[in-house]
Amino acid sequence: MTTRRLITLLLSSLAALLFAAASSSAAPAPKVVGNRLVDATTGAAFVPHGVNWPSFEYACHYGYGYSNEAGPATVGPTDEQARLIAGWHANVVRVPLNQDCWLGDDGHPAGGLNAQGYRDAVADWVGRLHAAGLAVILDLHWSGPDGIPADGQRMMADERSPAFWSSVAARFRDDPSVLFDAFNEPFSHGFADGTTLSLGWSCWRDGGCPGARESDGAGTADRRTFLIVGMQPLVSAIRATGARQPILLGGLDYANDLRGWLAARPDDDQLVASFHNYDGQRCETEACWNAEIAPVAAQVPVVTGEFGETDCKEDHDRRYMDWADAHGVGYLAWQWVVLAPDEQANPACAGLALISDVQGTPNAPNGTALKSHLDALAAGGGAAGTTGGAGGGTSGSGDRRAPRPTKVQLRRTRRGLAVRVRLDEAATVRATLTRRGTSRPTTVSRKVGRGTHVVTLLKRRPARGRYHVSLRATDAAGNRSRAAGASLRVR
Repeated sequence: MTTRRLITLLLSSLAALLFAAASSSAAPAPKVVGNRLVDATTGAAFVPHGVNWPSFEYACHYGYGYSNEAGPATVGPTDEQARLIAGWHANVVRVPLNQDCWLGDDGHPAGGLNAQGYRDAVADWVGRLHAAGLAVILDLHWSGPDGIPADGQRMMADERSPAFWSSVAARFRDDPSVLFDAFNEPFSHGFADGTTLSLGWSCWRDGGCPGARESDGAGTADRRTFLIVGMQPLVSAIRATGARQPILLGGLDYANDLRGWLAARPDDDQLVASFHNYDGQRCETEACWNAEIAPVAAQVPVVTGEFGETDCKEDHDRRYMDWADAHGVGYLAWQWVVLAPDEQANPACAGLALISDVQGTPNAPNGTALKSHLDALAAGGGAAGTTGGAGGGTSGSGDRRAPRPTKVQLRRTRRGLAVRVRLDEAATVRATLTRRGTSRPTTVSRKVGRGTHVVTLLKRRPARGRYHVSLRATDAAGNRSRAAGASLRVR
């Protein structure tokens, strides 16, 4: 063997080890069981903890990219960013989308981009998040009725929204680690002249009432309207594709009002109530959460699709996370982004940026509050009956020791690829195989006993490329191991 070839092999081995060490486990597959979400693969409770990753809703509108792209001062949809998010002990990421960019309506995407490229970029980011062990919530965030560009948030869905969800759900219907958020923040539209166009629970469900054509930030009062499409048609459009994943439905008043949610909810057994919670909103107190959110959480899962604090303190964030932990309510903070100097709010904390740089340094107050709280959950400091994020186990009494997968090897077999792993106790192993440059992973789950096992991941001759397997093991008590992984280059 030549010296040059030996150096190449050593560098390749080192890269594989670094890649394996940085990777996380297979993404959970949430489903609704009673008033809780569970991981369909392991049967363990799944309480969503995570972040919002914006830019797919606005970058394509302005035409500078399908989303924010990675740079010295900006985060992009990269493997590194996915692993950084997972490193905060998150287990889910919410990705806001643009209706026109997905459908190719009304001149979108702008800047010479195209709808197919947008769809593929979304799917690629979803795949990278899954490979880091993260479930994904796809959210209809920016929309606009036919002929009106999707340039911001509107009161409610429009006549093109069922087509959007038919297409999105068809693309991801076979991905059990994706959830759908049917419409970001339904609201009653206040005009600049002081009048309001109201949205009630009946229209929220069935549609048929007028909605303001301009977005909530337009500030005009020209009185042009469109016919609102309700949540039931959106749910029906998703289900017509064969997709069975959970669907989040945000309440009224920018998803801060769930008082009529239970009575108005569509007919479906996989619905999740989505609650948004910022300081300054009507339902910002523990008394309101007890009176309005807890009764909903007693019947269906509740996930806080967005939360944050704009007064440069951590009181609201910490008080809410503690309350949510005690009630089995999930939460995702807004927003995983680095803001440029000209994008900063006044005060800067009102911009709600969770990180201060592309290395994922927590930004006070929201980023520091979230990360320290999720660190404590992962260390076993959560409320009884809740489940921590990545790397955490159950927080109740009884068995709290997670399995330990060791000696993980990815190897070629006669007909495909398999992973070899040693376990110190019986568990369900969930392994995800990815090939660099592709967006669709392969996930395999298998119950095994204590000892060394070989789990087949691919039953056909593998194509050339670099493969990586990431896995976690979950025991009968619901304790989930830290991530373990290995890589292999097929030539």
